[in-house]
Amino acid sequence: MTSIQYYDSPLGRIRMEADEVGLTGLWSEGSKYDRIPNEYLEQETEILLEGKRWLDQYFCGQKPDFLPPLHPKGSAFQMTVWDILLKIPYGETISYGEIAHKIAEKRGISRMSAQAVGGAVGHNPIAIIIPCHRVVGADGSLTGYAGGLDKKIKLLELEHTASVL
Repeated sequence: MTSIQYYDSPLGRIRMEADEVGLTGLWSEGSKYDRIPNEYLEQETEILLEGKRWLDQYFCGQKPDFLPPLHPKGSAFQMTVWDILLKIPYGETISYGEIAHKIAEKRGISRMSAQAVGGAVGHNPIAIIIPCHRVVGADGSLTGYAGGLDKKIKLLELEHTASVL
């Protein structure tokens, strides 16, 4: 059963979702791929409390000192991309092309599609914690964000990311 809880952030209301293993979703209300599960129970769980504690630290302008249990669901390719996103340091950015290059190297192939990477980044189910907002265009431009470009800018500003200051 999916458990949900809401979090009031400086960027608006966020819905957290979790199963017995970890967080399965973190969505800004009205984001592009926001979807409420068919069956859920609105309740406080240990995993959701950990998600809230992480968000509290983050929105206070601190780099969180832990990672709550995560349980994103996606294809093997999406999981590979999301794992790379988790390794982007707080306050830094990476391009879609750089992620594609990392995957190509890991797979021993000559190249990987940055557009395919963009699709996986855009379908990240645990926004903010899996930091898809830290992915930028090849020229450093701030490209799309499922939660809205205005939220992406605010998240990067919160992290004091040099590319937006």
